[in-house]
Amino acid sequence: MIRASYYILIVLFISLISCRPEPPDIMTVKGTESIKKMGKTLPHEHILVDFIGADSTGYHRWNRAEVVKKVLPYLIEIRDMGFHTFMECTPAYLGRDPELLKILSDSTGINFVTNTGLYSAYDGKFIPKELKQKTAKELADIWIDEAQNGIEGTGIYPGFIKISVEGSSLNALNRKVVEAACITHRETGLPIMSHTGPAEPAFEQLEILKEYGISPKAFIWTHANGEKDWNKLLLAARQGAFIAFDQYTSNETQKFVDFIFFMKKHGQLPQVLVSHDAGWYSPGEPDGGKFISYTGIQDYLIPALEAEGFAQFDVHQLLIRNPGRAFAIYKRLEKE
Repeated sequence: MIRASYYILIVLFISLISCRPEPPDIMTVKGTESIKKMGKTLPHEHILVDFIGADSTGYHRWNRAEVVKKVLPYLIEIRDMGFHTFMECTPAYLGRDPELLKILSDSTGINFVTNTGLYSAYDGKFIPKELKQKTAKELADIWIDEAQNGIEGTGIYPGFIKISVEGSSLNALNRKVVEAACITHRETGLPIMSHTGPAEPAFEQLEILKEYGISPKAFIWTHANGEKDWNKLLLAARQGAFIAFDQYTSNETQKFVDFIFFMKKHGQLPQVLVSHDAGWYSPGEPDGGKFISYTGIQDYLIPALEAEGFAQFDVHQLLIRNPGRAFAIYKRLEKE
């Protein structure tokens, strides 16, 4: 009787394990990848950014071979530090180049993730005139098509939605772009990363997500270090939003350390993302201008955290688990 009961328990245990859902994937420029294989991740960086404006930019503005020659040493540097995934946050009409990222991925073995969406800050300077006239649904249809059929015939798919807002309150264009992101998320499950900064527009965006039945868990509040009141960041994190401190430089090490420990103290370390917002090859400038490396977090921030008692499992949470949860592709709907 005991043996029979033991056997039944083993069968039930195996059955439960086999019924567990597979972990969600991210979408890299080379295809899907399990979040279990992301490894150390930089959640907000750039390779190339072109600020000339939507009506003048294009692939004619840079030579891919020259860009690769310039940036490859910086990427090999972080690869050798153990970083395996790189979220490239340059939107369309600001220098997004999926094929360039695939070349860099092939050359380094790093997972690159590109995006769909639009950058509506600066009065829409980085949105073509014809797109400004479209409705939220029409914009979303374009982004959904990229998610389902690839970007510009390249066979490369976006792994998240990158948008931007500006000011202390959302204007009509910003609101339309946020609504387009919501429609796209409901259809594709792509997470929404929004260049935001202060709290007021961040919470306005979270309200729009709720209007569309989307959980704050789908939202990455980028440049959240632009908000001085950390209690507001804590409030958003408690709702489920990811809070991105992503303009790290070595002279801000103590600020980042203090913030990370603040969030850990309040049980919200799992909602924190850190990155440099670095790189920035600039078309039109000699040799692409001044390029900023991606090593500061590993060189300065992690040692400073560890010196104040940050454990290895906390480092793993910050650099591996949190980005995996933030960028996993699935529909984060409030009622599901």
